[in-house]
Amino acid sequence: MPQIRHSGTCDAPLEFTFAYLNDYRNATTWMFGLTSFEPLSEQVDGVGATFEGTFEVKPVKLSSIVRFTEWEKESVITFESISGFANRSRWRFIAAGPFRTHVDVLFGYDLPGGLAGRALAKVLEPIVTASIRRSDATLRREVATRWQKADESGIF
Repeated sequence: MPQIRHSGTCDAPLEFTFAYLNDYRNATTWMFGLTSFEPLSEQVDGVGATFEGTFEVKPVKLSSIVRFTEWEKESVITFESISGFANRSRWRFIAAGPFRTHVDVLFGYDLPGGLAGRALAKVLEPIVTASIRRSDATLRREVATRWQKADESGIF
């Protein structure tokens, strides 16, 4: 399984950053190429929450159903595919001061074997790497902007 690790720091407290990432309704806002991410059950967080998602960056369109397999409030979210495009992500959250959060992600995916798998790998790897970098930049911007608005309004 190819794996890609990426780390970044969000300018918002741990509790706020975790809540933003944990809310599935925000996923298509910050995750580059994710065109849909919908719950398949009433449970929308914690171990067992299940979602169907579609990732599309021309010329690639991949769908999968993922389930949260590890979830600890303000610490970690892990999900793994149970059908479709085989993938796994683990998101770790660490306070980096009172108003900053370090986010570390490890993303892995499986491809079919043989010639088709090698051809798909050549197309997919640069797309996934670029997607993770763009997603990180968008995530940090979205979290910082929303935190600033919430802090100014006293809502959070």
